[in-house]
Amino acid sequence: MTDRHTDVFTAAGPGSTIDRATDLTGVLVLKHDTLFLMSDAFGDVHPGSHGLGLYAAETRVLSRYELRLNGVRPVVLRTGSGASYGNTIQLTNPDFLRDPTDKVDPEIVLRRQSLGVVRERLVSDAFTERIQVENFTTHEERCCLTLRLDADFADIFEVRGVVRDRRGTREPDVVAGDTVAFTYVGLDRCRRRTLLRFSEPVRQVPATMTTQQVDACVRLGRPWPEWESGGGDPGVPPGEVLLTLDWTLPPGAFRSMDVTVTTDAEPAGKRRGTRRAAEAPRVAGEEAEAAHRAWYSSSTAISTPHVFADRAFKRALADLRLLLNSGPGPGERYIAAGVPWFSCLFGRDSIITALQILPIRPQVAQETLTVLARLQATEADDWRDAQPGKILHELRAGELAAAGEIPHTPYYGSVDATPLWLILLGAYQRWTDDAELVDRLWPNAMAALSWIDRSGDSDGDGFVEYVRRSPRGLINQGWKDSADANRFRDGTLARAPLALIEVQAYVHRARLEVARLARMRGDDALAAAQEAEAAGLAARIEEHFWMEDAGTYGMALDADKRLVDGVASNAGHVLWTGTASAEHARRVASSLLGPGLWSGWGIRTLSSEMAGYNPIGYHLGSVWPHDNALASAGLTRYGLREEGAQVAAAMLEATMYFRDSRLPELFCGFDRARSPYPVPYPVAASPQAWAAGSLFQLLGSMLGLEPDAAAGELVLRAPSLPDWLPEVRLENLRVGDAVVDLFVHRSDGSAGVEVLRRTGELSVVVRL
Repeated sequence: MTDRHTDVFTAAGPGSTIDRATDLTGVLVLKHDTLFLMSDAFGDVHPGSHGLGLYAAETRVLSRYELRLNGVRPVVLRTGSGASYGNTIQLTNPDFLRDPTDKVDPEIVLRRQSLGVVRERLVSDAFTERIQVENFTTHEERCCLTLRLDADFADIFEVRGVVRDRRGTREPDVVAGDTVAFTYVGLDRCRRRTLLRFSEPVRQVPATMTTQQVDACVRLGRPWPEWESGGGDPGVPPGEVLLTLDWTLPPGAFRSMDVTVTTDAEPAGKRRGTRRAAEAPRVAGEEAEAAHRAWYSSSTAISTPHVFADRAFKRALADLRLLLNSGPGPGERYIAAGVPWFSCLFGRDSIITALQILPIRPQVAQETLTVLARLQATEADDWRDAQPGKILHELRAGELAAAGEIPHTPYYGSVDATPLWLILLGAYQRWTDDAELVDRLWPNAMAALSWIDRSGDSDGDGFVEYVRRSPRGLINQGWKDSADANRFRDGTLARAPLALIEVQAYVHRARLEVARLARMRGDDALAAAQEAEAAGLAARIEEHFWMEDAGTYGMALDADKRLVDGVASNAGHVLWTGTASAEHARRVASSLLGPGLWSGWGIRTLSSEMAGYNPIGYHLGSVWPHDNALASAGLTRYGLREEGAQVAAAMLEATMYFRDSRLPELFCGFDRARSPYPVPYPVAASPQAWAAGSLFQLLGSMLGLEPDAAAGELVLRAPSLPDWLPEVRLENLRVGDAVVDLFVHRSDGSAGVEVLRRTGELSVVVRL
């Protein structure tokens, strides 16, 4: 992803951007396609530092949505899932006091837990909520609901902390009986509107009344001194709108109100025919439910009697569907990087996620390859860090991008997305034998290869490096993209242009994949050339990056071609690509699982023995699940199965301590000896795509899955299961046109494999 922690555009430093958006660990997320809601545990959206709100097209279209019952906030009984497309929040009342300021002898007018409040909500093509209140007393009870509403139409970058010199204009709010409309015209000359519709008429509280006056009127049952007309007067000044609904409930009775929130956008020059709020459509949940059912039924199903592992796999698959977005073009789809800050298309993240889940859902790889190929750069543009053949880093659709204030239209400041795209193309062909897609994307593959050879290696030293050209681009353009991520052992920051070790390994693997595909297409000359280039690159990596004293690979070569000798997790990616020599691979394993990098909960991004180590730092000692999954796959690739299983076990065990058994984007790198539980990182995206995909990559590595769809063969190379995972079942596993169900179980220290069902021509081979 991009600029998650220290900088949105440049090295702005902590405190300037995402640091304003504090702890996200208690936030509830609802999402379907590109519409998502973030609320607190009460179901409320309120101003503050959590980025709460309803978002559409990367714009906060509802910034306040607060419910009060008789002037006070209800008490939470149950919040439901932390992330889904729908959930139910159950609440009740606290003690209702006649005068809360009376601290000596306060009079209770209604005892706590006398009323039940349910907020049943759904996100589909709109956000809908049913608010129900039930009277559990033996007497009639007055229930007054108040809703405080507003829409600031902030771009997601503004929510994260970007301060703009000027903003667009809020048009007058429209309040008309059972509807409220908020409208904003941005600097991109786009008019955005949020429309709320209620199932029965609501009354607007006078704007002249203070919050204390409102609460007193509700609490004491006094009449309002005056009412707004609610007639849709366009002169109502923009700002917060407070609505109220008075009910009198008989004993044992309940009553409910439905709220529907929709949003739209159109060019500012196109005026609507009426200035009154139009009626919003009603939305049912069938669409979202059907979409999720279709996703599950067409994906490989994983089940195991290990309760926590089974729950984690199911949660991960559900999260991946939750992150699925339509667009950016007609008929296109992609998996967004994560909620809330990265619910958009990212090159690196989408590619790695697609690689992780190839055994589960190869369709994602096909969709990812296609959309990224369509958006591949065709010309040089320093503002967007674009060069011909380069795969995008990040595409945004909000006001800042449309108004030209940021370069994300798309932005290409990623040094690794291009070789990773080539790796994905090769891996996808192994699983599917989709020669038609390879043929169609071959010009894109050649353009990507040309970028690696030319613009990627700007100084001709045989390594791919990066340097920022855009004034609002990223300083660091590898996956560790925070400004302080790349450093020497003494803590000194490395200076760009930088040639990252993992990027060279990606290029090595990408050349081998291109060679294999070229030979399949009958171009033996290209295949031989790429194989020779890959062999030469592997030798240069050993010569220039290996650190004999540390027993691992250095992080990068800096602007002066000095080895950046920091000890970090990057070396695990060299194992994943198969670039390391066998001798060095064993030593890298010792480094990754040694006291500096191994926390007990996973491999740290930076060794605790280095200057600048910080277990709460974004890339300075934290633990990233996707980083660990790649390292585990690399360890297994070199026959270091026990070491790979150790990493996998730590990741799966960590799911037990996170809400809904969900791995977050990252967590803190505190040593397990000091911290018996994994410590959440406060602004980690959750759900997050390559964290969810990590579990499937870990399982695939343990089972040693090696597909060859063209040959009609699936190899399980030295499959194994750790002690804590006695058996696992995979159903609807696709290799080419064939489908197979597998049952893998531990038996006398090894793993037995049974084929339960098979359709199509496929040989399943176990090789020890």
